[in-house]
Amino acid sequence: MSRLNMNSNIDQSVSAPLPNMDYNTMQIEPMLGNTPQMDYGQYQQDMYYSHASTFPLNYHLYAPSSGTDKSLASYQRRPEDFFISNNLREELQRKNEATLQTLPGSNLPEYVHVYHSLVPIETNMEHSTQVFGYPTWAYKATSSKDGRVYCLRRIVGYRLTNEKAISIVQVWNSIKSPSIVGVVEAFTTRAFGDSSLVFVYEYFPLAKTLEEVHFGSEMYQQMNRIQMSEGLIWRYIVQIASAVRSIHGAGLAARQIEPKRILVTGHSRIRLNCCGIFDILNYDLGHNISELQKEDITSLGKIVLMLANNSVGAALHLNSAIETIERVYSKDLSDLIKGIFVDGSVTNVDEVVAKSAPRLLDSFNDTLDYNTYLENELSKTLENGRVARLLIKFGMINERPEYDHDPAWSETGERYPIKLFRDFLFHQEDDNGKPVVDMGHVLRHLNKLDAGIEESIMLVSRDEQTCLLITYKELKACVESAFRELSK
Repeated sequence: MSRLNMNSNIDQSVSAPLPNMDYNTMQIEPMLGNTPQMDYGQYQQDMYYSHASTFPLNYHLYAPSSGTDKSLASYQRRPEDFFISNNLREELQRKNEATLQTLPGSNLPEYVHVYHSLVPIETNMEHSTQVFGYPTWAYKATSSKDGRVYCLRRIVGYRLTNEKAISIVQVWNSIKSPSIVGVVEAFTTRAFGDSSLVFVYEYFPLAKTLEEVHFGSEMYQQMNRIQMSEGLIWRYIVQIASAVRSIHGAGLAARQIEPKRILVTGHSRIRLNCCGIFDILNYDLGHNISELQKEDITSLGKIVLMLANNSVGAALHLNSAIETIERVYSKDLSDLIKGIFVDGSVTNVDEVVAKSAPRLLDSFNDTLDYNTYLENELSKTLENGRVARLLIKFGMINERPEYDHDPAWSETGERYPIKLFRDFLFHQEDDNGKPVVDMGHVLRHLNKLDAGIEESIMLVSRDEQTCLLITYKELKACVESAFRELSK
């Protein structure tokens, strides 16, 4: 590392053409299959990497995603290429906000069993009462056991007369299906000042019912003029059939396949909700499971009729509803509905799956496409954690308040190159004296620093009286040394 004193202005913003280099910086021997060996020692000495697995990272490069803008040159990137899309970010932030929402000063009990911080999910009294024959309320609550957020569905005024009924929840808890809102547990409580039965379910923030999404007031009026796509109907059929198959395989019946009891939790994703409630409420009635399972298939058919006809009352006019499906949709969908309601050829879930077989691949492909999209979005943030660690180190090292009385602290030793590098990253100006706001510049040089490469960089003091030629490897050692000094 060498330091030069210069009195002339130094302009380091020279624009040079990028070298013609192959994108792959690590060449793999095609015949022998030998992979270059790399020294990980420099990363193992860093306390921020001490608990991370060592892996040969190409720190300079953000690999292009499949959605890269083809109008750009191979070495060009947009700011959007380094972060997840705004729509996905906003969706996740809204869900996170809903999960962390609190209701200070409420009259709700502080604790219900092991759950606290209750927030009502359903605030419409008309919507939250008389669903199961009892008034019901749904709350978001946090478990003191694992810190996770759950949905508590409270059956108001119910008295459990048979203790064996509550054991059915264990069977529901054992059912693991991506198309079912998982049942966690059930218990009785007087925490609300009455006798209540509480069911605990997985919590999906901002989820809406199928009724709200497709038959709500405004949406319902719009959809009366627009036919629902058959692809979406089949995706719903496949997911409901998947849930029903898991339930029937456990010797149970869903018993509540209706728009109010199906949650839309994401991109064409639905889940059966409120499972297990009727099993406890009607435990002593002794229903025939085989008949209840047949009713599940009929209920699935009614859902299809509603969606295809844009009417919650489509099943009341069966003949005209089936005629609409025959006229508008494919023979596959028509055959499924006829098999359920006309000729009785579809009486169990396996027959539903058989009728849906030609459309299963379409639903599967849609899921794979969305999974690819999410992976591409996730890959954009892959390297951001390292950048954040570096920025945290800079924030802790630069301009320490306890050294305000010693201005020379940041002007000597390992700290001086760090200060100059900070100015090089964030405080550059163009020829007109305007701040340079170039995110690519910051990310590129932070990644080179984190890699600790041998490339040299010229750093200039603010008064342009000092010029420092230093490699990224030496600069990385300065950062680590200064940070270790603070950590002592």
